[in-house]
Amino acid sequence: MTAHTHHPAAGPMPHDHSHCVADALTRADALCAERGARLTTLRRRVLELVWSSHRPRGAYAILEDLSQQDGKATAPLTVYRALEFLVEQGLVHRIESLNAYVGCAAPGPTHSGQFLVCEGCGDAAEIDDPQVRTAIETAAAARGFRVQRPTVEVRGVCKACQEKHP
Repeated sequence: MTAHTHHPAAGPMPHDHSHCVADALTRADALCAERGARLTTLRRRVLELVWSSHRPRGAYAILEDLSQQDGKATAPLTVYRALEFLVEQGLVHRIESLNAYVGCAAPGPTHSGQFLVCEGCGDAAEIDDPQVRTAIETAAAARGFRVQRPTVEVRGVCKACQEKHP
C-alpha cells in the first residue's frame, strides 16, 4: 500500500501539466511560510522548472532554461544552491543514479524516497511504501547501521511504454 505517489506508475499520462506546477508552487509557498524559509524568486523558478515535467531534470538543463528565459547566463552555482535549498525543504528529490531532480508530490512530512524510473520514457514515479521503508530500516538496524537517506531507485518499464513496445 502506498502512502502517496508522484503520479501513477503507469507511465506518461496526457494531462494539463500546469495544474501539477501550480499545485507544487502553492504547497511550496505554504510550507516555506510555515517554516520561515525564504522561497526566493530564483528558487521558485527552479522549482517550477523541476516540475515542468514528470521526467527528472538535471541541473544543467534547468540552468539552460533559466538562461534562455532571462536572455543572459546564470551561474551554475546559483542553480545548485537553489536545488540544495529545495531538497533540504523536501520540495524536490534527487534521483542519484541520474544526477537529476524531480518534484515531491507530498512535501512537508519527512519520508523516504522510492522511485520507479522508466527506461523507456524517462518518467519517474515517486512512491512511499511504509513496508519498503520498514524493511530497509529493520535490515539496517540488524547490522547496526543507521539510515539517513533511504532512497530507493527501481529501473524498469512503465505500463504505457510496455503497451507501445510489448
